[in-house]
Amino acid sequence: MTWDIKKVLVTGGTGFIGAHIVDNLLGLGITVRLATRSMAKAEEFIAQRQKFADRIEPFQIEDFCSSSDQPNPFLEAVKGCDGIIHAASPLSYDVTNAEEELIKPAIRGVKIVLEAAITEPKIKRIVLTSSFASVMDVARGPGPGFTYTGEDWNPLTYEESAKADAVIAYRGSKKFAELEAWNFIKHNKPGFDLVTFCPPMTFGPVVHPVENVESLNLSNRILWDIYAGADPLPVSRVPVWVDVRDLALAHARSLITETVGGRRYVPSSPDKFSYALAAKIMKDSGLGETVTGTIPESDLNPLGYDLDWQSVTRDLGVNFHGFEECVVDSITQFKTIPRESK
Repeated sequence: MTWDIKKVLVTGGTGFIGAHIVDNLLGLGITVRLATRSMAKAEEFIAQRQKFADRIEPFQIEDFCSSSDQPNPFLEAVKGCDGIIHAASPLSYDVTNAEEELIKPAIRGVKIVLEAAITEPKIKRIVLTSSFASVMDVARGPGPGFTYTGEDWNPLTYEESAKADAVIAYRGSKKFAELEAWNFIKHNKPGFDLVTFCPPMTFGPVVHPVENVESLNLSNRILWDIYAGADPLPVSRVPVWVDVRDLALAHARSLITETVGGRRYVPSSPDKFSYALAAKIMKDSGLGETVTGTIPESDLNPLGYDLDWQSVTRDLGVNFHGFEECVVDSITQFKTIPRESK
């Protein structure tokens, strides 16, 4: 059962995942209010979508995560919207104070979007892009033998996250930012509900402006580095992944599917991945002429825990791409992107 959504505020819409989400919304006939820090980037984004230019409304918002002293910049942005997809989130491992630079900004980013949303009575739903980092329990190990679902939470405490290195603090930032959203719904009982997605490693072709291959998002950059001859090959931290096209489709459908309010999803492809497998796929498909890293046979059949991808397929009708198709599509496209800055 779907409901009528005419206009949606999207944060992070000019980024890797967000741009795919915007394209899905436009394809559904929905007008997108595009929150952006850079009007120049927004104009470049719109210029690539002239067919839909009259349904993309750029809305400039300065850095909204860094200080609680600033007025809420989303109070104007939410006006007239029927829903929000909050796909923007700070991500940097180059920090000196993890709590101040990772955890607090992530929580504030979610909080001010929700506080603004409650002022617009038309809003029916907020869809939040979280992360598998808010789900995974590192102590359980790589598996196989168990399946993570939307009921699982990373067991890190706030104190542990705040005192940890950037990698661990990032996991905490995703958990506590998502919890901020769920707790807001619980305590404020607004007129809208919430859906969250906790994706693992996300790969796939890009549809946002990318100046050169050096500017690819982190996960895709790793694929490109393998293609470019990385040796040794990087080691996969997790065995699970999702194609950005499937993740974006799930976001868009969750916004218009009335019956999925209150759900927390862990979207992933049913098959596992490894970087060794990515290298072999490149070679076998004729794309690996520059792949030089040694490919360990032991890594070509990756095993590990599962994610509850079935819920996404059942509730939202998303059928997931396989890893081979994702790698081939991605590298084929990346080869057309300039190697260096202009």
